Amino acid sequence: MKRREFLTAGVAGAGAAAAATFATPAIAQDKRQWNMVTAWPKNLPGPGVAAQKLADRITILSGGRLEVKLHAAGELVPGRGVFDAVSEGTAELYHAVPAYWGSKSKGILLFGSQPFGLRADEQVGWLTYGGGQELYDEIYGQFGLKPFLCGNSGPQWAGWFRDEIKSADDLKGLKFRTTGLASEMCSKLGMAVQAMGGRDMFQALQSGALDAGEFIGPWTDSALGFYQVAKNYYWPGVGEPSSAEECAVNAKAFADLPEDLQAVVKFACDSLYNEVWTEYETNHAKALQKLVAEQDVKVRMLPEEVIDAMGKAGAEVIADLRESDDALTRKVTESFVAYRDLIGGYMPYADNGQMNARAKVLGF
Repeated sequence: MKRREFLTAGVAGAGAAAAATFATPAIAQDKRQWNMVTAWPKNLPGPGVAAQKLADRITILSGGRLEVKLHAAGELVPGRGVFDAVSEGTAELYHAVPAYWGSKSKGILLFGSQPFGLRADEQVGWLTYGGGQELYDEIYGQFGLKPFLCGNSGPQWAGWFRDEIKSADDLKGLKFRTTGLASEMCSKLGMAVQAMGGRDMFQALQSGALDAGEFIGPWTDSALGFYQVAKNYYWPGVGEPSSAEECAVNAKAFADLPEDLQAVVKFACDSLYNEVWTEYETNHAKALQKLVAEQDVKVRMLPEEVIDAMGKAGAEVIADLRESDDALTRKVTESFVAYRDLIGGYMPYADNGQMNARAKVLGF
């Protein structure tokens, strides 16, 4: 071999060796596998579908550098155990709703839903432009978590009732499934509130252990079969005018990510919010038509007396939070109330005004 050819081959060989020695392991080291635990059965219409979308979106947007494997409720940890599992580092992230974590801090509940509170778009407005995200980070940071909103169910329903509700007195002693701050509102009305998952709610309604209960809305509720055991479907769900879904990441695992992968996680959550919300709304509308036409479900409006009583109880719930012994809960509540009142003062001229005008002209 000529000297020039030998040197060229030597340089090329050295480069290939270096690439084999350094580049390939570097790429391998840059890949991460994360476990997502969820509060839902796998692919449950609504939240189960949304959780899978989030896992897939993070994986795709990261180009496979951050692969997220979803574990449904009960596979690695129970559905209500996902908060602790991610806080302790057993898994890297979870998909659930803030309404489940009132035992951790009452202030957390305001980030999910509130009686007579914020709609789905208003909730994002509070977090983005009303200082809510900073408080969301602060309150979850106490538990070693970095939280993001990643979806919303839209307005939830008042629930499935075996018997008609004609007055506020009919609520007293009623065994009722709900969660979050809505459970505190209902308790103030004398209802016997119980917290449980959707499948357990069906069995409790079937056995008579529950008289009534709410879960989400027509799409998810249809899949769980509540119409089979209770035919009276009441609206409006003033206890949860919207219900935000969240992804919380173990704070250390998030901090260990390079900046571009941190941005991937945030963008995946942000980009799903409207997609998930509008999927719920569209499928709720379709499912309600079928429930009425094919399952003999009776859609009923709560009596005005009941709504008024719920309004008073809901106001007491917020007043209790404003007087909490926990300074951070008080701080979150004041921020929420300020934004609620700001946006609430505008909506009669904007969205509410337009919707009322449309209903008057079109009849719906």
